[in-house]
Amino acid sequence: MLKIGVGPSSSHTLGPWRAAERWIKELKDKNRFDKVEKISVDLYGSLSLTGKGHATDYAVMLGLSGADPERIPVDTIDVIIAAIKNTNTLLFNNEKPIAFDTKTNITFNKKFLPFHANALTFTATINGRNYKSTYYSIGGGFVVQEERKVAKANKIIFYCTFPYPTENGVQLLDFCNQLQLPISGVVWENEKSIREENSINFELERIWNTMLECMYVGCHTEGNLPGGLNVRRRAYDMHQKLKGDLPYETPQEWLQVIRKTEVKFRQILKWVSCFALAVNEVNASLGRVVTAPTNGSAGVIPSVLMYYMVIENHEADFEHVKRFLMVAGEIGSIFKKGATISAAMGGCQAEIGVSSAMAAGALCELLGGTPEQVLVAAEIAMEHHLGLTCDPIGGLVQVPCIERNSMGAIKAINAAELALDTDPNNVKVPLDKVVNTMWETAKDMNSKYKETSEGGLAVGVNLVDC
Repeated sequence: MLKIGVGPSSSHTLGPWRAAERWIKELKDKNRFDKVEKISVDLYGSLSLTGKGHATDYAVMLGLSGADPERIPVDTIDVIIAAIKNTNTLLFNNEKPIAFDTKTNITFNKKFLPFHANALTFTATINGRNYKSTYYSIGGGFVVQEERKVAKANKIIFYCTFPYPTENGVQLLDFCNQLQLPISGVVWENEKSIREENSINFELERIWNTMLECMYVGCHTEGNLPGGLNVRRRAYDMHQKLKGDLPYETPQEWLQVIRKTEVKFRQILKWVSCFALAVNEVNASLGRVVTAPTNGSAGVIPSVLMYYMVIENHEADFEHVKRFLMVAGEIGSIFKKGATISAAMGGCQAEIGVSSAMAAGALCELLGGTPEQVLVAAEIAMEHHLGLTCDPIGGLVQVPCIERNSMGAIKAINAAELALDTDPNNVKVPLDKVVNTMWETAKDMNSKYKETSEGGLAVGVNLVDC
């Protein structure tokens, strides 16, 4: 649920990038890679309608070039793309030069394929014969190729590899009661069944350091975002007013300095908003972020975790970070299994709504909430995001997406506090009910409001007005 990658979108950027990598592996596994004479890519549905604003074409080219989204120096992205455009040549998997015209070898098709709104088909020409493979970017950087029936069977097999597999909140609480562990404890036991403890800690720390670095970069970068809307970065200006005069040189020192700043209610709101805006301004400029659970909602979880570390608990350390991320990931997986984390399938309730629920539950556990109260917090957060549309202006993950991360973070904190003062026995709407309701809402939602830029603010505000 928490992946390191390049912005601006997990489903429209990271997913297609990963799909290109998987296609290359498929070609190699079938001993076709060395024989490829020509390649082309067709983008369908939402990937086509908002692909330009989400840099889907860039992502495909970078994936086909063999670049790794987790490790590529982001300042080389424009260099690689410019080289492809200027030479009409792509270095396939960084191995094989192949003719590639970005105007003709990538086709944007408005047609939707049946399985998922985000689809792309790769075609390799070998000895005059075309070999096609279709992939679906299902949200959060996840990519599938199987038909729905096969995918569902594979999902069940995969989940059952865990000693304590969970599909919903009821099952999760049963394991918490059975093991007498908090939610983070159950997740830890599951993780230990498939990898070494040192490996788990290393990857979680890498995720947190990426989040912290992203907030740091966003708070220290000024100017306008790319894409044509001329959106001014606001995290920089907010940070300048909040940070005070104490010196620092690293993100870790910066965190300590923030702990010494004023903590009145207005300042807390501004700090949380600043952290959230910072992350998604980095995301909007093709920077490196952590999908949580998506790129468009990447600012909610780090900003709420940062709130806990710099406001609520100055003694918080990596153990607290680890628990927060494990709980957040588990809640996100429940939404993914029971509904969707794809805005192309469910609107922004599937992105900001899910991330807010993830952050609310995670914060609730760190603040002393029981497993039951953790799920109450997640439910409250999602309940007040139901029906949220996805309507990015110009197909860019900027307006209203960046501000929505700030609002999702504030709602998460409020939801956690409400849950801590709630007796779960008195709750009328359990988490599983709101997950199901979210999915029903998604299915009923008009396609104009599902990351197509065909409704809402996307058509109510014109690029020329900006």
